[in-house]
Amino acid sequence: MAAKNTNRLAHERALWAQGTKFVAGADEAGCGPLAGPVVAAAVMFPCAWAEAGIAHSLHGLNDSKQLSEADRENYFNHLTSLTEVRSAIVIVDVETIDRINIRQAAWRGMKDALDRLDPRPEHALIDGLRIKWLPYPQTALVQGDAKSYSIAAASVLAKVTRDRLMKDFDAQYPGYGFADHKGYGTPQHYAAITQLGPCPIHRKSFSPFRAKEMELPLFQNPLSDNY
Repeated sequence: MAAKNTNRLAHERALWAQGTKFVAGADEAGCGPLAGPVVAAAVMFPCAWAEAGIAHSLHGLNDSKQLSEADRENYFNHLTSLTEVRSAIVIVDVETIDRINIRQAAWRGMKDALDRLDPRPEHALIDGLRIKWLPYPQTALVQGDAKSYSIAAASVLAKVTRDRLMKDFDAQYPGYGFADHKGYGTPQHYAAITQLGPCPIHRKSFSPFRAKEMELPLFQNPLSDNY
């Protein structure tokens, strides 16, 4: 287990060793659902952890999808209480998702989360694909939330925040089951849409709300937006 934990700091340690002190991981939660916002987060660990290793309370931190809800909540509380850990969370609303498409909305959220860190990062570890217009030196890591503690931490903050929001929306828009499926396209959710129709937090640019041929391509950069 110790070796695994060390490897998940390998990307951060390599950058710290080059003199890059401020290294942040960024990730998002909620690209796939039919409803609700996408949430992005950025997390920056202290470079002193190059020698000391990750805080004991964060051992076992992993891709949020690989953790139980209870573990995610536990890591969320530790990450937000450790004074040496810098973090930021950004919520991108449904209106923005429908206007610029989900991938651009997720990338905008990650960029804004990185912008909110103090100090600003000198290098970003990004989960997934490279963001060409990101104004930070970056390393894109496919499945980065399982390869980097910084990205894993961001994935937990984003996932927990979004799940809490969807539970609140469940009370605001009863009958859809948002607290259970978190907006994903489950049979329960589709049945509720058929019965009740869409509500204000449904993504109108997503099927079944918009004809497939009218949907924006996932990586399209709309001409009306700088992102």
